[in-house]
Amino acid sequence: MIGPLREALYDFEEAPVRAALTDCFADDAVIHLCHPFGDLSGPDAFYEAALAPLHHAFPDLERRDWIVVQGETEHGGHWIGCGGYYTGLFDAPFLDIPPTGHQAHMRFHEFYRIDGGKIVEMQAIWDIPELMMQAGAWPMAPSLGREWLTPAPATQDGLGPHGSGGAESLSTVRDMLIHMGKHPSEGGPEVMEMERFWHPRMSWYGPAGIGTARGIQGFRDWHQIPFLSAMPDRGSYRDQMTYHFFAEGNYVAVTGWPNMRQHLTHDGWLGIAPSGKLVELRSLDFWRLENGLIRENWVMVDLLDVYRQLDVDVLRRMREFNKARRASYA
Repeated sequence: MIGPLREALYDFEEAPVRAALTDCFADDAVIHLCHPFGDLSGPDAFYEAALAPLHHAFPDLERRDWIVVQGETEHGGHWIGCGGYYTGLFDAPFLDIPPTGHQAHMRFHEFYRIDGGKIVEMQAIWDIPELMMQAGAWPMAPSLGREWLTPAPATQDGLGPHGSGGAESLSTVRDMLIHMGKHPSEGGPEVMEMERFWHPRMSWYGPAGIGTARGIQGFRDWHQIPFLSAMPDRGSYRDQMTYHFFAEGNYVAVTGWPNMRQHLTHDGWLGIAPSGKLVELRSLDFWRLENGLIRENWVMVDLLDVYRQLDVDVLRRMREFNKARRASYA
């Protein structure tokens, strides 16, 4: 259904990409993009606001998908979730991120809702901080986790088709999330029963700015403990969220836009001082199960939007940070 679009974006040229966008998207499709792009209407706006500047920065731009999952949600919508990265020679500035003159990559999670054979809604998070880091231009606190080129599924089967078993995979993930939400309001880490759901060699692939964590203890050290220390009321507003879960075989995906709502208090987060503000998190996530346990979890969070809600303009700070840099990358 979105195959022609993915094919056109692999060998990116303006004419075929525009044609694929026109064929795949409804004229009035609602397009939700990460900060700083915001909400757009229709495929032409998506091209002009986001894809064209990216292509200008990467003249040989190509898109590489390593996960494609689709399915029906409990609300009746048909969704397709894609994960991968855009890559090419970083030859000109993108959002004022200075070019490197080398190949660079920017991870994406892009979700599409299909109705009547057309994309009627798109939600996309591009890992812009990842590109800043490769350019030596990330102006905020360093990640606690490992920063690297996030890998494709270990089983190398992410593009599908994924076969049956999606209902069982989805049940496991939803049960896991229910148990995760019990901590800290209902007790210590033991109430999450993480060993019941997570593989002992699990990998949690967070966005740039948080990074990758290995194993249950790594996940707790590099993401969960800092997160809950800053926002212990996580999950208190779940009844205000609408989640879209879908699954195929061993793969599960979810979006909420936003997915979470909580107050930033106590110790602060990602080097941000506690403000007491209520913040929302947009997240597009994939899980891969192996023998009934979650072995890999790809998580994208719109971190630039979180900073925006806290009155921190990361892009402006980046421009200040790089004033002394010479225009040429030679």
